[in-house]
Amino acid sequence: MKIDLGDRQAYAYTGGKPFDPALPCMVFMHGALHDHSVWTLPARWFGHHGYSVLALDQPGHMRSSGPVCADVPAIAHWLLRVLDAVGAQDVTLVGHSMGSLIALEAAAQAPERVARLVMVGTAYPMAVSPALLEAADKQPSQGIELVNNFSISSWASKPGYPGPGFWLHGGNRALMHRVLASNREVNLFSHDFRLCNDYRGAESAMPRVLARTHLVLGQRDQMTLPKASALLREGLSATVHSLAAGHGLMHEDPEDFLRVLREVTAPAAG
Repeated sequence: MKIDLGDRQAYAYTGGKPFDPALPCMVFMHGALHDHSVWTLPARWFGHHGYSVLALDQPGHMRSSGPVCADVPAIAHWLLRVLDAVGAQDVTLVGHSMGSLIALEAAAQAPERVARLVMVGTAYPMAVSPALLEAADKQPSQGIELVNNFSISSWASKPGYPGPGFWLHGGNRALMHRVLASNREVNLFSHDFRLCNDYRGAESAMPRVLARTHLVLGQRDQMTLPKASALLREGLSATVHSLAAGHGLMHEDPEDFLRVLREVTAPAAG
């Protein structure tokens, strides 16, 4: 689905169903050097179970036109423009890694718009090592290998994702290279990781968030260590869900991840 924002276009995967603004809306924001495709399974499930879905490509990434945004709050502002353009109501924001910071900022910038906030594989501050930042700048292929190895905690998900014949490491590596090549004007690897590293807005954002907040963390996450989410957990009074996976937990443990999202969006009892 292409969304006209006037000065640019945004792209969203809608889970195989036309977008209906009358339905509650699930919005998925990908992490650094990824795109909408990391959300295929949950996007399709919610799209076929009473929700409208927007799994977005961020500005300057893959099918969304550039330019890229200068910082996390600017991407959050762009996200809110997308919601305005499609008339989205009763919004649940789901963001992975860098996308979790964007979702937090959007929930703070427009607290009345966001009913639920789900921060996946998150941390604050989301510090990136100097060695990885240098690799992103000067040797992107080497940096992609490092990130890929740290993001996935096992060589193969059982019994495969979501069945035999899929290789998590190879698929994630290929996606990162494809996203990197999608923008010839900006090194998206360096851009995205520096935005994560530089973001320092959570302290001011958290008091403005009204959404019910959930953190979904990988017990074996080496990119955003679970203990590094403590400030977010306390500042947002968040419910924590822990999965036996690494940073790419929606791929390593897709069924449990979907189960958590279904629990988060279930109507409150009583």
